[in-house]
Amino acid sequence: MSFDVYTPLLLSVLLAAVGPSIGRRMAPALAARVLTWTAVLTAAATTWSLVLLATALLGDAPPLVAEAREDGRRLVDPVPELIGIAAGAALLVVAGRVYRVVRSERATRRALRSLCAGHPAGTELVVAASPAARAFAVPGRPGRIVVTSAMLGALEPAERRVLLAHERAHLAHRHGMLVTAARLAAAANPLLGPVRSAVTFLVERWADERAADEVGDRRTTARALARAALSAHDARPCGALHFSDRAVTRRIAALQTAPPPHLWSAALAVLALGTLPALGAADATSDLLGLLSGVPI
Repeated sequence: MSFDVYTPLLLSVLLAAVGPSIGRRMAPALAARVLTWTAVLTAAATTWSLVLLATALLGDAPPLVAEAREDGRRLVDPVPELIGIAAGAALLVVAGRVYRVVRSERATRRALRSLCAGHPAGTELVVAASPAARAFAVPGRPGRIVVTSAMLGALEPAERRVLLAHERAHLAHRHGMLVTAARLAAAANPLLGPVRSAVTFLVERWADERAADEVGDRRTTARALARAALSAHDARPCGALHFSDRAVTRRIAALQTAPPPHLWSAALAVLALGTLPALGAADATSDLLGLLSGVPI
């Protein structure tokens, strides 16, 4: 089998190294989308490469060997047997990791929906009486915003507008889907962990920028973010899209400068990093099929 079967793994390392750095220089909305779909493509390509490496063991299956001998063909061993076995074991690990993420996402969504149970269907804002300062978006149909009384009490009226605009941005742009996709990609390919973290940070920055646009004041947005973070400390629900975490210092600093440019050329470069693994996996597939059928490559 050609070297192409290993390129998705190598390109995963490159994406994890440069993707988050490039993303921080782009507009958050563009960067979050580009990094997410690049990670998904790369994870799919690396998983398929593992499938190809494990499938290469079929070349040693007795029926195939007997058929090749009858036809006078010589089967070439595509990869060392040890690599094929290791790939099969890795696939089992990947399946377990993806299953755990899916189960965690479903449990989190059920828990969040239970917080909104009993409220009319058209209710967007759910205020929970709690001494813990929290605010987060609950994706779904309809999407809800849950804010505790402590969080509302900690913010001034203008800052409450920022908070609600931030959470509405999470719902309007379906940030939950992007974060989930990035989590699944990192579960399938642990090398993409830095990209998953970058996407989670970027959707928060994206919501910050949308809130700043809606209220028309970046300084007020930064102040609201700082006050909410100080009020919340580390009391936050796991898995929700929430206002008061994710590298708050960097987010506040970003709001005190001009919005970052889109940098379409950089976005295309990152997308190319996701396309190349897919092309490598496709070429490796052709190579494996040719080797197993005895067709010269």
